[in-house]
Amino acid sequence: MLRAAVCAGVRGVFRVQRRGYSGGQQVDAPRQTALYDFHRHHGGKMVEFAGWSLPVQYKDSHIVSHLHTRQHCSLFDVSHMLQTRVHGKERIPFMESLVVGDIAELKENQGTLTLYTNESGGIIDDLIVNNTSEGHLYVVSNAGCAEKDSAHMKNRLLEFRAAGRDVDLENVDFALLALQGPSTAQVLQAGLTDDLSKLTFMKGVTTGVFGIPGCRVTRCGYTGEDGVEISVPGDRAVELAEKLLQSPEVKLAGLAARDSLRLEAGLCLYGNDIDDTTTPVEASLVWTLGKRRRAAMDFPGASVIVPQIKGKVNRKRVGLTSTGPPVRQHTSILNAEGRVIGEVTSGCPSPSLKLNVAMGYVEPEYAKAGTALRLEVRKKLVDGVTSKMPFVPTKYYNVK
Repeated sequence: MLRAAVCAGVRGVFRVQRRGYSGGQQVDAPRQTALYDFHRHHGGKMVEFAGWSLPVQYKDSHIVSHLHTRQHCSLFDVSHMLQTRVHGKERIPFMESLVVGDIAELKENQGTLTLYTNESGGIIDDLIVNNTSEGHLYVVSNAGCAEKDSAHMKNRLLEFRAAGRDVDLENVDFALLALQGPSTAQVLQAGLTDDLSKLTFMKGVTTGVFGIPGCRVTRCGYTGEDGVEISVPGDRAVELAEKLLQSPEVKLAGLAARDSLRLEAGLCLYGNDIDDTTTPVEASLVWTLGKRRRAAMDFPGASVIVPQIKGKVNRKRVGLTSTGPPVRQHTSILNAEGRVIGEVTSGCPSPSLKLNVAMGYVEPEYAKAGTALRLEVRKKLVDGVTSKMPFVPTKYYNVK
């Protein structure tokens, strides 16, 4: 029952891969990562996601992959993500002209989650910016926003260059592998000369991994577990994946497990939970705003966003739990009197908790954790309650 419910939700997010002609016009085939043939060889069920052909799951069910990640570790292909290097003496002012975070405060090899915002305060995308020790910023943003993000950065680049400012962009054509789960350090340390225990959450290093030089290892991920993302030259990606799979702790996992894991961790999916009509305050992402940046009000949309912090918004992102039939995106949220007060943006049965978890937006007076609500599922009302997120405690590696 749980597996069927999850798979139904997956079909709503990912499309089975099709190619050929539609309405007399040729349909472009989705792009393939360096691991495409590797996925097919290992039984990956390929679907189209953000213009890429990626495995939604392998021979193991989605539930098995999800729980294996929580208990051991799993390997995900996230090569569809946009990787960019920002060079030049004014790379930090350039990046801060686009995002809400305090990039200048980042130490060498430290990263942060931040947001591109527009002048109306809406979120263009969420991204990670790393200040490397090699004299550039390493930026990773979402595949679904790749063209938009790239154009946004290039437009600002033209402005900076026209003003005679020193900055340049470089597309990083590397594969990106995510190893996620409590066994990550045990598995990866065997292939590193660097001491992984010194690499805390959101720190990164350029190093050799299982004999492959020039990899960028960042301790981060999208599951709530300890983990790393490894940027590796495309022609060595299969080699690295095969070496990681030699450990009995490691299994392959696909998009379905990635989606349910991130939802249990309370992490947003761009296009579902946040978009260019959502402000960081509405999205409960105020923590991404650098304190210095708030005071200076020098990021795009600051005149809209900053007053919202101590003022009022019309909606707030909240966590939701329920029993019975699972809730999905666009499910209506109602108060006790039956009035619609919001809408679900993501939802699925939680393999870890054995109940339904979701996130969505409600009117602010209903955002307090523990508030009883009703959810309209298949034209029937089911009981729900607002919940703090993450639903499953995160286990990021930090040394105090």
